[in-house]
Amino acid sequence: MPTTTKTDYYELLGVPRKSSVKDIRAAYRKLARKYHPDLNPGDKSAEEKFKQIQEAYEVLSDSKKRQMYDQFGFNTPGPGGGAPPGAGYGGVPPQDIHFDFGGFDFGGSGAGPGGGTSFRDLFSQFFRGANAAQEVQEREAGTDLEYQIDITFAEAMRGTVKKLSFTRLDVCQTCHGTGAAPGDAKTCPTCGGSGQVTQVSGKMRFQITCSRCGGTGKLHTVCRTCGGEGRVQRVETLDVRIPPGAHTGSRVRVAGHGNAGLQGGPPGDLYIITNVEPHPYFERRGDDLYTVVPVTVTEASLGAKVEVPTIDGRAQVRIPPGTNSGKKLRLREKGAPSTRQPGKRGDQIVEVQVVVPKPEDERVRNLLRELSKVDQEDPRKDLFALATV
Repeated sequence: MPTTTKTDYYELLGVPRKSSVKDIRAAYRKLARKYHPDLNPGDKSAEEKFKQIQEAYEVLSDSKKRQMYDQFGFNTPGPGGGAPPGAGYGGVPPQDIHFDFGGFDFGGSGAGPGGGTSFRDLFSQFFRGANAAQEVQEREAGTDLEYQIDITFAEAMRGTVKKLSFTRLDVCQTCHGTGAAPGDAKTCPTCGGSGQVTQVSGKMRFQITCSRCGGTGKLHTVCRTCGGEGRVQRVETLDVRIPPGAHTGSRVRVAGHGNAGLQGGPPGDLYIITNVEPHPYFERRGDDLYTVVPVTVTEASLGAKVEVPTIDGRAQVRIPPGTNSGKKLRLREKGAPSTRQPGKRGDQIVEVQVVVPKPEDERVRNLLRELSKVDQEDPRKDLFALATV
């Protein structure tokens, strides 16, 4: 049975074939607002385009119909065309399909060659619009927003409050999110207010949801403030508390301050992502802070107590006798506050760096020569034995 050449549904909506349902819905809403008959009065081409994109959306937004379309295209098999017996059309059980065969001549030729309408077109028209009213009125949660801020190392350690200004989609105050201009709705002239229209193909007729009003039976004037979306862009300013211990990549959630939902759906959330500026002395690794403290040869040899900087101020660390460069000492609970375990802190790791005196003074040189005579230990005696290949 010949059918009219139709444009690919994905091309109609301008989306790739692997698009998610969310992307398909967003593309449909954008095109629906552009070609809606109420925004293009008297434009037959816009009205036809609106019907086409609605048909495409109703197929691609339904997982079963989309699977059938992706597999067979417009040549979806019906009874006798490869579908399992009793499967109905597109996997829909026959008992769930209700239409009026009144006036249909079963003995006639029906829709045959030259009739202009195939049974595939007829049944696709029946399925199209079955959920139109629900889809037009469905509530959809708003999307989340992300906002990145820069904070200093000190702000990250102690916590801070930042004042932010950002743009979000808020509920339109003119239509209160409905997308329709205030005022009395008009009766849909297409269905006469019933929300249903009669589809006739040859001698077969059945009821489908009105595509113009979405089954509501009423037509609302599109809100001029938001263009029918129910949301408008607005700049919002608020104070956000960054907790102590934040690090680069930390996410702070501010509930309800994302984009507003559609048709009364709940708003999304705002996520603040922190970027911490590096510090010249403290290096953070997880919740631990790494530092380097220089000591003299005498302090390293004989041992000593030296002061080191911490994020809380000065603290003493004990250098054991005979300490070499690179030795790491631990200061408990002197690290960064933990964001995963409130009240807990990491440690501060202090690496010892022995500073050798410069032999610029003759007395220093003499003392070093005397030391070499007293301490004749060779620090390299096992070096070559260990380095044997």
